[in-house]
Amino acid sequence: MATKDIEKIAKEFNDAYKAIKHRIVICGGTGCIAGGSLDVYKAFQAEMEKRGVACSVEVTKGCRENYLSLSGCRGFCAQGPLVSVGDIFYTKVKVADVPEIIEKTLLKGEVIDRLLYHNPANNQKSKTVADIPFYAKQQRILLADCGRINPEDINEYIAHGGYAQAKRIYLEMTPEQVCQEMIKSGLRGRGGGGFPTGKKWEFARIEPEGKKYVICNADEGDPGAFMDRSVMEGNPNAVLEGMMIAARAIGADEGYIYVRMEYPLAIKRIRKAIEEAEALGILGENIFGSGKNFKINVMEGAGAFVCGEETALIASVEGKRGMPKVKPPFPAHSGLFGKPTVINNVETLATVAKVFEMGAENFAKIGTPTSPGTKTFAVTGHIANTGLVEVPMGTTLRQVINDVAGGTTNSDGTVNPNAFKAAQIGGPSGGCLTKEHYDVPLDFDSLKSAGAMIGSGGLVVMNEHTCMVNVARFFLEFTKRESCGKCVPCREGTDQMLSLLTDICEGRGTLKTLETLEDLAKAVQKSSLCALGKTAPNPVLSTLKYFKDEYLAHVVEKRCPAGVCKALASYAIDPAKCKGCGMCKRACPVQAISGAVGKPHVIDPKKCIKCGSCKSTCKFGAVKVGA
Repeated sequence: MATKDIEKIAKEFNDAYKAIKHRIVICGGTGCIAGGSLDVYKAFQAEMEKRGVACSVEVTKGCRENYLSLSGCRGFCAQGPLVSVGDIFYTKVKVADVPEIIEKTLLKGEVIDRLLYHNPANNQKSKTVADIPFYAKQQRILLADCGRINPEDINEYIAHGGYAQAKRIYLEMTPEQVCQEMIKSGLRGRGGGGFPTGKKWEFARIEPEGKKYVICNADEGDPGAFMDRSVMEGNPNAVLEGMMIAARAIGADEGYIYVRMEYPLAIKRIRKAIEEAEALGILGENIFGSGKNFKINVMEGAGAFVCGEETALIASVEGKRGMPKVKPPFPAHSGLFGKPTVINNVETLATVAKVFEMGAENFAKIGTPTSPGTKTFAVTGHIANTGLVEVPMGTTLRQVINDVAGGTTNSDGTVNPNAFKAAQIGGPSGGCLTKEHYDVPLDFDSLKSAGAMIGSGGLVVMNEHTCMVNVARFFLEFTKRESCGKCVPCREGTDQMLSLLTDICEGRGTLKTLETLEDLAKAVQKSSLCALGKTAPNPVLSTLKYFKDEYLAHVVEKRCPAGVCKALASYAIDPAKCKGCGMCKRACPVQAISGAVGKPHVIDPKKCIKCGSCKSTCKFGAVKVGA
């Protein structure tokens, strides 16, 4: 079918949008949905109908009503559900707040102070997004439309300039020109490897094979990472447009989006975006009258972390077991079904149209000379504002944690910049950054020299009450479980490393254990077949390097400095806080606690089995866990 006139679609939408009285946007990202944002959305519909307030859930010609819509993830996950009425931005909105928002803000234009974001650093309240440091300190290019547009309305994406670059490229540029523009931009793959995107495309372009493929790697599996999911949920059409441009660059007529089945909302919105694009003739045959065809298929992965590796992903798409292959040949030469294939992750592809919109030279000015552009990070852990942030490459760890995410928190949630101990970056394949790395630029090359990697962008912040040995053990449990088992170093090595770490955490470790652990980690790193095995030892090696004293405390002194490892912890009762109520005494399964009623109680360390029942039972915080 003929492609519909996207300029006409954009004009009609924008003309209709200008006539709308107010726009109410409820965050429809997974984080806010988990907090009840869909119930808030339904409450707005019901309450507005009850009050007779005109409301539309889509923008159409002649519409003069209030426009109510969901958006994608707005990034400020710690403060959700998020609701905006025009420029007024509300946080932690509940269903019970909806009538007041309609009455005061929508109908009277009044601001409800208690729903505004309250900055604990200066006690100021922020009325708009621009006033909130979390947003003001970012440079949102990729995420600019996430939270601003309705992800399930292709017309709104088009109205914001969507598919304009794809149209220009299909009608006015040659594949070679497209590749050269990408090379000039310096955009590097955001999936972890950081390989130059334009060069990857050029390798596939010059292959003489007629049939070629484009694959979007949406198999995001790092613990704590949700960048790709949020982009697919918030702006699925940007991913499709990026794939179209990549297809034009290499001469492909078919593509696959390989997305993990644990992302149902992302899958739903991607599928709908494809259906809408096909209905408008943007995808399919004779795109924009260029004579070029492009079809996109969606395949749901079964959740295997190793399928994030490109050759394992290809095997899975082909219906085989997801296991990596030895390279070369690389997918650009022989990929899906033996044909030249370009694989990029969601973030990379969603950035492509922005590169052409801005111009390669302007894009290259952002970030650092060797790592241009911006990078999204999923910031979680002991941090004031968990969420999704986008900053220029080269931004320091200090700036991301303190300026954007609000600072490290104590265990009780209070902000304490001095509580920062470490940050695990790059997921289970990454490494730990410490206080000495606070001002290291977050870019591909700087992090590599620090023994870490950007990876897909997961950033887990840890405070001083974190046991780094236990952290390494946690990530080893994950990679050991996710190993495909194809090569011996990874299959057996991760299992043995996990066993050694368990011995250390449970008090059975010795100095010889540490020596064996380090030697084994280096061996697995050098001899594993794919990136999963080669990077699995990173958390172990980085924590051994920067937190050797904690390992020594575990094996020599038989204590866990953070008091996390139960087998090495010691329980005691603070006599100043103990009320002598006897609840801990009654809860103890081995009668290790003694004391008269009304008098401070005591724990016998020889009888204590360190089950923690006393601590969980005490209402006065008198039970302390020490090293």
